[in-house]
Amino acid sequence: MNTALRPTKADKEQIQAIVHDSGSSFYWAMRMMPKDRREAIFALYALARELDDIADEPGELDDKTHQLNAWKEEIEALYQGSPNRPITRALLPGIQAYKLDKTEFLELIAGMETDVNGPVIAPSTEELALYCRRVAGTIGLLSLAIFGRDEEVAKRFSLALSNALQLTNILRDLAEDAAIGRLYLPRDVLQRHGIEATVPAEVLEQPEIKGVCKELADQAEASFKEAEAALKEATPTKLRPAIVMMAVYHEILRQLKRRGWQSLTPKVSLSRSAKAWIALRHMITAQP
Repeated sequence: MNTALRPTKADKEQIQAIVHDSGSSFYWAMRMMPKDRREAIFALYALARELDDIADEPGELDDKTHQLNAWKEEIEALYQGSPNRPITRALLPGIQAYKLDKTEFLELIAGMETDVNGPVIAPSTEELALYCRRVAGTIGLLSLAIFGRDEEVAKRFSLALSNALQLTNILRDLAEDAAIGRLYLPRDVLQRHGIEATVPAEVLEQPEIKGVCKELADQAEASFKEAEAALKEATPTKLRPAIVMMAVYHEILRQLKRRGWQSLTPKVSLSRSAKAWIALRHMITAQP
């Protein structure tokens, strides 16, 4: 690699700060990885955060579209071996070492374009599945390559887990999303429970929303079970960070279900210490 393109110490520190300051559950899972793989996964997560901020922060459509298009160009530059940004410079060693699929990065950006061109309000079940595949499945498969696993059963595990995590996110963030005019609950599920999607905040006030949330929670549980079944066919070798994420998010889903859907606030989350304890528990029980 051209030494001018190597990530600098400042690049790495910037990425570390993005990941740490996010307070994400992913931080504790990623901390478990060997140095080179950890740096690659940190860079991947930092990129996802940057793209997510473009989609979620206030701003004009034209400016957001310009920023996402600039990231598409940067991904092309990255795969030509000439990245221009700290995040992509940090990604370059991982791209080269772990053969990360460029298509997945572009699909991730396409998922963010869905939000930018939105707001998304009551998509069909098929549209929601595509959205989840783009914003979560892409990260799952790219992470899997960084872990060093590419067999089909591991991919099944990764995609099922990614879907479970994204559905859990949707259920956790219902009130927060409604405040900015978004509603990811599927239109056909809403209609099945007698709700015609209009204004997201008003939809969440309907008594029937409890049945809608329960149905989506059941779908998330089914995806967790699918991931667990695939994991039984695969060995857990190199998958420990993903298994930690599964434990963290499954606990969030359990807490959401215990709280119920009568009130969607306060937002359910695990403390940093709880996430750290889950990660530590899995480190202690990990097979050598």
